[in-house]
Amino acid sequence: MEYTVHDFGSYKLYMIKTNKFKTITTRISFRTSIKKEEITIRNVLCEMFTQSSKNYPSKRSLAIKAEDLYNVDIMSRNSRLGNYMSTDIYLETLHDKYTEEGNFESALEFFKEIVFNPDINNKSFNKDKLNIVKNQASDSLNSLKEQPTYYSLIRMFEELDDSPSSYRMVGYKEDLDKITETDLYDYYNKMIKTNLVDIFVIGDIDFDKTKEMIQKYIKINTLKKEKTPYVLNPKKPRLKINYKSEKVNNSQSKLSIACLVNNLSTYERNYPLTLCNIIFGGGVDSKLFKQVREEKSLCYTINSVPNKLDNLLIIRAGIASENCKQTIKVIEKCLDEMKKGKFTEDDINVAKEFYKTALDDIEDNETQIMEDYFLSKTIDTDTIDIKRQKMKEVTKDEIIAVAKKIKIDTVFLLEGDQNE
Repeated sequence: MEYTVHDFGSYKLYMIKTNKFKTITTRISFRTSIKKEEITIRNVLCEMFTQSSKNYPSKRSLAIKAEDLYNVDIMSRNSRLGNYMSTDIYLETLHDKYTEEGNFESALEFFKEIVFNPDINNKSFNKDKLNIVKNQASDSLNSLKEQPTYYSLIRMFEELDDSPSSYRMVGYKEDLDKITETDLYDYYNKMIKTNLVDIFVIGDIDFDKTKEMIQKYIKINTLKKEKTPYVLNPKKPRLKINYKSEKVNNSQSKLSIACLVNNLSTYERNYPLTLCNIIFGGGVDSKLFKQVREEKSLCYTINSVPNKLDNLLIIRAGIASENCKQTIKVIEKCLDEMKKGKFTEDDINVAKEFYKTALDDIEDNETQIMEDYFLSKTIDTDTIDIKRQKMKEVTKDEIIAVAKKIKIDTVFLLEGDQNE
């Protein structure tokens, strides 16, 4: 793969040339420091992009145009990256050699239409389309408890503190009800004019021609600079673990545990912590899986995952509520074993092989390649090749040192009342 970056001041263009895929994927990302009160309106705006535009006033007309362009695929999403909130809009289209000359440029023109020429009249978004999106968002918010794994995590994060970790990225009902079509117009303009913008193109592309086309169709002129760090400030450890619970009408209980991992160096965050998590709870060979599930039969599922930019490690388990205390005890035992170095060189080698496979998977997915490349340029992570080399060199002592920094902070039990 070949990489190139162009900084135009008002946005950065990242291009990745590879012949591994038949498609070309373009992503435009709008990033801003996250504010709790803006999450809901931003979610609504994200969905509005795929509802209609000025020249394609219905979902059907958008679909017909997409079909004319050999079924281009357009999707949008909102996500949080540490202290930032990102709205990403994707365009995926077949390469011209599989369609016809000029199809990629026509797809980019269509992409520009959707992002920069929305369905706006008299400084207002289309009211009918807005109501459709708001009703869908309302249904999603009202059904959160019907997704117990997700809801348990939301509630656990809310018990941490009032940092971005605790914000509901799905949004808030009270904010949704207040959004008007003029509010949405004002927020759209604010996003276009003030957000950091990054554009990614990956595929078997010509760098010079692609650069010319992006400059032709993406007209953003305001200059911005990053001011906020990505990594959240460390949370102050509690004197004792914060235990919380809530009952729901469900046949299974969900246990969610947040562990603080403070005072990590960049190297520790990217390498020893990753291996520590794999050995501790990252797969079927992990301590949590073997001891909590296989040996003690205390859970249906269990795993752990690092949330590196939030200085957290999250443990998730599906259990019967009567097994909660015993499950926590075994989890604490497994964590204590990590801190005491009670794992073998074979465990480390298995974890390194697991990580290597994960890196291989990244290289087979256009979206993940873009994301990995973006992170390498924005939060100082390494490229895939460098990751492979550095991971090989991680020692047992480095993993133990990171394990000693892991401290259980909050335990949340979403308690089902229909245990079987």
